[in-house]
Amino acid sequence: MFWVTTDEVQEPGGMRARRDIVHHTGSVVVLAVDDSRKQPRILLERQYRHAAEDYLWELPAGRIDPGEKELRAARRELLEETGFMAAHWRRILQFYASPGFVAETMAIYLATGLRAGVAQPEADEVIQIRFVPLAAAARMVLRGAIRDAKTIAGVLWLDHQVASKKAI
Repeated sequence: MFWVTTDEVQEPGGMRARRDIVHHTGSVVVLAVDDSRKQPRILLERQYRHAAEDYLWELPAGRIDPGEKELRAARRELLEETGFMAAHWRRILQFYASPGFVAETMAIYLATGLRAGVAQPEADEVIQIRFVPLAAAARMVLRGAIRDAKTIAGVLWLDHQVASKKAI
């Protein structure tokens, strides 16, 4: 899933330093939106995260397998984790997860035109899913009920789009 390197580097300011870097093939995140109503609803999942020692509300997401294209990974993760498929896909954001020591990039895809199917979670995935109205999801972010950075980014992006009356 990842590998670690230790590099002796010279920083742009001239300082020499040791840098340990966690390398990763990259991840995709799916902002799955039910846009069939006046108020968009976001598909969130709740699952236990050992590193956080808690259950977190998150957007569906997962690793890009070696050689796999981003969009294919996004479609696979949405189906596996939630059972949903989408008719329309668009990459909306790309960012580094934690650039201080992790070289992982994340790409968020907007998925609309949703249709339900059967989830195919991996053996260790116990996932609850729920559609949450955008306004409620934004409140969850602002009051700290959503603590996952990729989910915060996706929810706030969509909230801004809707508030600015931009097409999603």
